[in-house]
Formats: sequence, structure tokens, C-alpha cells
Amino acid sequence: MNIQNLICWLKLEFVQKQESIFFDLNKVKKLIFKICSSNIDNEIPKMGGMDLECTNRTKEKCFQELEDFINSLETQKGELITVLHKAQDIFGYLPVEVQSFVEEKMNIPLSEIYGVITFYSFFTTTPKGEHPISVCMGTACYVNGAETILTEFKRELGIRVGETTGDGKFSLDVLRCVGACGMAPVVTIGKKVYGRVEPDEVKNILKEYQ
Repeated sequence: MNIQNLICWLKLEFVQKQESIFFDLNKVKKLIFKICSSNIDNEIPKMGGMDLECTNRTKEKCFQELEDFINSLETQKGELITVLHKAQDIFGYLPVEVQSFVEEKMNIPLSEIYGVITFYSFFTTTPKGEHPISVCMGTACYVNGAETILTEFKRELGIRVGETTGDGKFSLDVLRCVGACGMAPVVTIGKKVYGRVEPDEVKNILKEYQ
């Protein structure tokens, strides 16, 4: 097990519980004992390798690109969301390894970074599929049958909201609103927008990407 990954995971465990990892050494010891006495590797988010959009061969360049972007800012104050957007553009998502990198370079607590990521729906901590699908669940879309559309995508893909298909081709999410209420119900796949979608169209829409 990579020590850096272990440290990141321990920090995230405490951040998610809104606790400080530095205040209770006994809790840290218990977590380390759990890791040493069980097959915890499956529970720790994969923070390197092919799980990142950047492969091992280019991951160092990805982090360098993000660092260069941070250093190019006139001021880092109030720019966390901008940096997270850039990080997600580079890596495809925001795993704890990337969060910790931002924490170090911007001197912002991991708890604050994690809070921003989980508050805004456009950030994700899990890898997106090659073709990310988003079903709008805003009021106009919802009353025009968006829930039925979402159910049909889940059935066709065999996944739930927030998951990615086994082949990495599709991921499925929901959005609060895409600002195209006149086309409700709306589905986006990547940058392409589908309006007035009917349940029986879902299968053919997916075929465009297969």
C-alpha cells in the first residue's frame, strides 16, 4: 500500500466526519489497525494509475499543469472553485489525491475543499464514463417525465445514478437544471443536448455512442 494514499485516505475519513485527524490519536491508531488487520485496500479510493484520466505515464505532467495554473493566478484568494474546475478538466474527476494536492498548493483545509466539491453538483469525486449522461431533473423537466427517462437510462445501462458502466463507456448523473426548460425533458451526453426526449428514444440515443 502506498503511504501517501494511506495518509490521504485517513485525512478524508476524518474530513467526512467533520473531525480533526490531529485531535484524537486513538482514532488514528484504530484506523491503522483496521488497515493492517483486514483487506482494506478495496475500501480505499484508488488514487493513481488508470483510475485517473491521466495515466501513470502522464500523471506527473497533469499535476504540473495544475500547479502551473495555480501559480498563474494573480491571487489565489477566492479562486478555489476556478482551480477545482481546472483540476476536473485535467483529471476528469476530483479524487482525494487531487484534493490533497490543491490543499497543499493553495494552503486551504481539505475539509473546505471537500465541502465545496460535495456542495456543487458539477464536481465529481468518481470517474466519469467516456460518454457522461446527465438527465435534467429541474421542475420543467420533472413534470414532463424526466423521472421516467432516467429510469429508462438506468434500465438500459444497468447502473444507478452516480455509477459508471463496467466498460467505462457511460456514466449516469442528474442535474438540477440545464437552462433549456422549453425543451423539457432534457438529457445531455457530453456536450450534446437532447430535448423533448421520450422513453422509447433512449435506446436509439445510446446506440449513437456504441
